[in-house]
Amino acid sequence: MPHSNPTTFGVIGSGWRSAFFLRLARSAPDRFRAAGVVTRSAERGAELSAQWGVPAFASVAELLRAEAPDFVIASVPWAVMPDAVREVVGLGARVLAETPPAPDLPGLRALWADVGGSGRIQVAEQYLLMPGHAARLAVVREGIVGEPTSVQVCSTHLYHAVSMIRGLLGVGFEPAVVSARSFTAPLADPLSPDGWSGDSTPKEASTTLATLDFGGRMGLYDFTDNQWWNPLRTRRIVVRGSLGELVDDHVVRLADPTTPVESHLVRRQTGIDLNLEGFDLDHISFDGRVVYRNPFQGSRLSEDDIGVATLLERTGAWARDEGPEPYPLADGLQDHLISVAIGESLATGRHVTTTTEAWAAAAGR
Repeated sequence: MPHSNPTTFGVIGSGWRSAFFLRLARSAPDRFRAAGVVTRSAERGAELSAQWGVPAFASVAELLRAEAPDFVIASVPWAVMPDAVREVVGLGARVLAETPPAPDLPGLRALWADVGGSGRIQVAEQYLLMPGHAARLAVVREGIVGEPTSVQVCSTHLYHAVSMIRGLLGVGFEPAVVSARSFTAPLADPLSPDGWSGDSTPKEASTTLATLDFGGRMGLYDFTDNQWWNPLRTRRIVVRGSLGELVDDHVVRLADPTTPVESHLVRRQTGIDLNLEGFDLDHISFDGRVVYRNPFQGSRLSEDDIGVATLLERTGAWARDEGPEPYPLADGLQDHLISVAIGESLATGRHVTTTTEAWAAAAGR
C-alpha cells in the first residue's frame, strides 16, 4: 500500500552516485519520489530526464521554485561539495550531503563555521544501516558481548569505515591517536566498476592498516585497493567486548561464569531452491528472535540500496519534523577528520592525534 508520507527529494549532480538515488525512486515509487535533478548542462539534464523520467533544472533555486521536496541531495565532487551545501542552506532548504561533506580539514572547519548551526544538514552515511551491519549493531548495543572495546573493519574505506568503527564502539567526538602504515603485494584484480577485465595477472596492490586509539577503546582499519569490487578479498567485521566477541555473523560470549556459548546471525533469504516468494531478504535473527527486518521487502534491493533507502526515508521524516536526525553533519565531519588523520599518518610515518573540534562541543558529546 502507498505510504502516507512518501519521501521527496531533489538531486544536485549527474554522476554515477546520483543514479543510486534516482534508481531507488524508480524501484519504490510508493516510498520515494525524485522531484528533479540539477545539472550543469542542458544536454546532460535531457539525458537524465529521458533515462529516469525526472525533470531537469539549471539551478537549485529553479528546482525549489518548481517543486517542494523534503530535502535536496548534494551528490557532487568533493571539491565543490561545501559550496553546494551552503547554497541549499542559503535557499532555506534541507540538505543531505554525500560523503565526505568537505575534502580536507580546513574545509571541514569552514563548512561548520558557515552552516553548522543551521540544523539543516545531514550526511549520507549508510553503512550501519545496511542489513548485515544493522543486525550486528543491534546485537552489540544489546550488550551481548559486553562493553565493546575494539572493532576491526576490513570492508570499506576511510570515512565509511571510521563511521562503522565509531558506531560499533559507541565513541563520539573524543580525540583519537591514529597510526597508519601501507604495504604492497601482488594481487589479481579481475573486477572493477567497468566490469570483468578478463585479466588475472597479479598487480601491485596497496593495503592500508591503521590503529585508532580512542583511549581505552580501539579501532583497526584494514583496506586494500579496490576492495569494494575485488572478489578475492573478503570482508571482516570483528567486535571484541568485555564478555565475548562478534566475528562477521558468529558470536561467542559467556552464558554464565563457566559456560562460553556460540550463536550466529541467521538470514532468512527467500527465493532460494523451491521457495517461490521471490528473491529477497526477509529478516536476520539471533538465537531465534528477529534483530533486523527488511523495511523494503518486495523491492528486491541490494544491501547497499537498502541502507541508502533507509537513510533517505529517515532523512525525509527528519525534514518533515517527524523523526530524529539520521546522521548529523557533526558526525560526518568527525568521520572525515579521522580519515584525514589516517592519510596524514600514512604520509608522515608518525602518530597523529586528532583535535577536539567546534562541532564536538555543539553536538554535546
